[in-house]
Order: sequence, then C-alpha cells, then structure tokens
Amino acid sequence: MAYKHILVAIDLSQESQLIVNKAADLAKALDAKLSLIHIDVNYAELYTGLIDINLSEAQHRMADEAQQQLRTLAEKADYPVSHTLVAVAI
Repeated sequence: MAYKHILVAIDLSQESQLIVNKAADLAKALDAKLSLIHIDVNYAELYTGLIDINLSEAQHRMADEAQQQLRTLAEKADYPVSHTLVAVAI
C-alpha cells in the first residue's frame, strides 16, 4: 500500500528546503500529493493578561510571513505542492 498524500511538518529552519526536496522526491516516486504545514505558537493567547499589549496583530503578521515562507519552499520544490498550511496553537 503506497502513500497517497504526504504531509510534511516544516519548522522554517535552514534545513527546511532539504526536507521539502526529500519529501518531493518521495511523493514523485509514489505519485502522491504533497502538502506542507507549519505550526506556530499563539503568543497572543499564551501571554493574555501578563502584558498590556495586543499581540494578535503581530501574531497575524507572523502567520502571514510563515505562509509566504512555505510558498517559497513549495515553489523551489521539484514537484507540485498541493497545499501550504500554517496553524497556530498554544
């Protein structure tokens, strides 16, 4: 039984492109879909009530930047990436 869809967790480190390329090679060999995901910390929820500033705007900006980084990684892959996802969690 071959994989049909490969989801790769990316930490946006310097090694991320290498990981994406290896996943793309595997997806190509298996004729599988390839998606990328990055999980970020929700600082706005984590520090609510501890500091007197609104972190939600900064959190939104960081998520947008992470999404752009994932798109860039996907564009450099030698295989089509079906989805790039950014999730925010505590």
